[in-house]
Amino acid sequence: MPTLHLTAEEEAMLGGRDGEAVALAMRVIVGQARISDAPRLVEITSAHVDSCLYHGQVSLDFAHRLADLGARVRVPTTLNVGSMDLIHPALVRDHELAAAGRELMTAYVGLGCTPTFTCAPYQLADRPGFGEHIAWAESNAIVFANSVLGARTDRYGDFLDVCAAITGRAPYAGLQTPEARRGTVAFDCRPLGEFLHSELAYPLLGHHIGSVVGDGIPVLVGIPADVGEDELKAFGAAAASAGGVALFHAVGITPEAPSSVEDLPVRVVELETLQHVRRELSSAVSELDAVSVGTPHASYDECVRLAELVVGPPLALPFYLSTARATRDRLADNGVLRVLEAAGVTVVVDTCTYVTAILSPTWKHVMTNSGKWAHYAPGNINVSPILGTLAECVASARAGRVVLDV
Repeated sequence: MPTLHLTAEEEAMLGGRDGEAVALAMRVIVGQARISDAPRLVEITSAHVDSCLYHGQVSLDFAHRLADLGARVRVPTTLNVGSMDLIHPALVRDHELAAAGRELMTAYVGLGCTPTFTCAPYQLADRPGFGEHIAWAESNAIVFANSVLGARTDRYGDFLDVCAAITGRAPYAGLQTPEARRGTVAFDCRPLGEFLHSELAYPLLGHHIGSVVGDGIPVLVGIPADVGEDELKAFGAAAASAGGVALFHAVGITPEAPSSVEDLPVRVVELETLQHVRRELSSAVSELDAVSVGTPHASYDECVRLAELVVGPPLALPFYLSTARATRDRLADNGVLRVLEAAGVTVVVDTCTYVTAILSPTWKHVMTNSGKWAHYAPGNINVSPILGTLAECVASARAGRVVLDV
């Protein structure tokens, strides 16, 4: 077991030179470093805090304790979704949850965090570059930062994330180190052929591979070179939900992918496997109560595509779109928001429909284009999901029943 070495600066922070808040946060970071057998700490360039999502009184107690001690973040820090849509507060049905959620989100802004309230901080203008050490929480943000951007973050949960932001330090352990970032198992996706050019391939593939590897590091072979960030987002989010994937490599696409997988065990992915995954994530029903897309938060391009799809015959069912407030602002500037809202799309920001009480409790069958939403919604909000493409979601909302292309 290595001995943890702290610099003189870090020893001073731990000893209270910068105040009790920094000392408290430093004790948390040092404690985690010792648990992780880290030899040292690493300076981070940014943090993304998930602690602003209300999980009970302890969430408020910790945030207020930090504020009372005078805590301020010392690196650029973005905030994950909270339990409240601050722009459309009437959307949240649980008023007690809404009040607590607002109080918690406000508390973190008071610590100096930027009120981004998005689970997809990689869609913001300032995102970390290759090799940067960061401390991000929220599973889909972690896997995207590690895999697609090539930044380095381990899995940081609530409270540890804000302590890293306050100290500017994280344990040099786990995925902060190069040796922990090597692939552990290869997945040959080439038998999927043209299906890899479909939108549905990526949430299904992510759910399958996450279920198989757990917290391993998959290496994907055969992913088309023109795959976009939205498809990689959908893959990573589903893999992080079904398993604990925090980093994946796609040969020829992601920055740290190996050129050869000869030294890895190889699993072949067949189309029949993904068809089974779709059935596993979907209820075999035709009735439908609502549609919810945008988990993780829909990108600007995805919102524009939705706007193109909803122009035409009216939607017969409630349709929810979750996105970041920054994306909503951009949509408003370009007139796209007006198109969406005129078509009956309810745009949700600052939170997501599967983490807070927005959808009606009487709705039992809800369609989504997200593998993550389909994985978590049954347990979180007691609905049976149906997984489809964005076009299938719109066609179903328009028909008032489930409409699938295949």
